[in-house]
Amino acid sequence: MMDHLPLLQRQGAIASLSLRRPLQRNRLHDEDLFALRRHFDEVEADQSIRVLVLKAQTTGQPRPVFCAGYNVNDFEAGHHDPRLFESIADRLEALRPITVCALNGSVYGGATDLALACDLRVGLVGCELLMPACALGLHYYPSGLRRFVSRLGAGLAQRAFLTAAPLPFEALYQVHALTALLEADHFEAGLQELLDRLARLAPLAAQTCKQSLRELMAGVADDAVLRSREALTLASADFAEGRKAFSERRPACFTGQ
Repeated sequence: MMDHLPLLQRQGAIASLSLRRPLQRNRLHDEDLFALRRHFDEVEADQSIRVLVLKAQTTGQPRPVFCAGYNVNDFEAGHHDPRLFESIADRLEALRPITVCALNGSVYGGATDLALACDLRVGLVGCELLMPACALGLHYYPSGLRRFVSRLGAGLAQRAFLTAAPLPFEALYQVHALTALLEADHFEAGLQELLDRLARLAPLAAQTCKQSLRELMAGVADDAVLRSREALTLASADFAEGRKAFSERRPACFTGQ
């Protein structure tokens, strides 16, 4: 039975990838990480997918938890690869489509890095983020530290790691680490509104701009490369369609070319 592994579903230009261990607070085992990697490869190969949303089932939980992080018992397994989790977060960050993490519950441990590896995040009011690495005796891996500093700023990153105390989603929203902070009864509708808006963007422009912004945040951007991406979109059929649709006051029909 594989009904507990992450599930990939597609609806038009939007794909959703759902964690499905709600009674274990969606804790991630190695087999879940391998499944995520396979799904990431599928998403990357399917050019029709413009947006990927990372979700989690929370039915049956006394308090909603998006993900409780990595199953630390897997560290005891002799076959465990210490770089596996880092490689999954890095792969998620590098995906071609725009990625959204739908944080419909609190997020803990390594799962915080999966959330930060997404381009955008939507949070549920009353939930929290907790990074207990130092309380467990662990120095976190480099790309994860970089994402914390890049997304949260140095102050909140220090607070998260060096106090191992929870950060309420309200604090993340104040520093723009959350795109939206929604009440439970508006969460699904607000999330869908964002996903639909993203799916309507010109994919070539959105995907190249995403890549450039990621490089700028990491301090590895090359102006010549950014200029080449600008030139690519200036000459694209999508830009011509976008201008025409604007002048005709109608929705644009983008093809990614």
